[in-house]
Amino acid sequence: MNPAEKVLPGSRSGIGRPAGVIFDLDGVIIDSEGAVLRCWDAAMERLGLPLPEGFRETCLSVIGSNRERTREVFLERYGPDLPYDRISQEKIRAYRDLYGSAGVPLKPGVRGLLSFLEEEGIPAAVASSTPTEIVREELAAEDILRFFRTVVGGDQVSRSKPAPDIFLRACELLGIAPEDALVLEDSYNGVRAAHAGGIPVIMVPDLLPATDEMYGKAAAVLGSLDDVRRALEPLC
Repeated sequence: MNPAEKVLPGSRSGIGRPAGVIFDLDGVIIDSEGAVLRCWDAAMERLGLPLPEGFRETCLSVIGSNRERTREVFLERYGPDLPYDRISQEKIRAYRDLYGSAGVPLKPGVRGLLSFLEEEGIPAAVASSTPTEIVREELAAEDILRFFRTVVGGDQVSRSKPAPDIFLRACELLGIAPEDALVLEDSYNGVRAAHAGGIPVIMVPDLLPATDEMYGKAAAVLGSLDDVRRALEPLC
């Protein structure tokens, strides 16, 4: 069978050896999504504010979005009286207080997948809605920055996920066509962004379970980065 005709487990379309692999950061490389949710709650508690109706669902809905889009969503949902900027700053302080020294652990399978891609000569990139310098700092703290040819943060593009801009920029910097790349994402907005850009995407769910929409847009839904590596091995 031609590698391009092979189908990954759980996929609806064939996918071959990628010319480059683009990772999301939070929830894919680092185990941070749950930590961020806890910090939203901590911020509200520190400020003595009651949790608005559907607050957790709102926090989940902005996973994968940049700071500007997150602010828009909160103010659209709860109105201009919500002291969003104070809450956001307190959330950042809570994150630093809780995780600043020890850091947030890597997701299982990260180092194995990165080593596999390096051995196969497949370049890797990170495309995250987090600002670039923060992404680079977090990767360097885990001693994995060297594995990535390029890092694209949310401050490098004008439109946030689910727009495809950040992934298309990563493809441009890797020097590959979007259809030849592979995106690894955990969020709905990230899967939507890759799909909108015509880039094959594997969803590796974290806090958000795969839905019918995700199965329709993703080339595969796999349980871990170890599963991603095992699925790619016969294609390389």
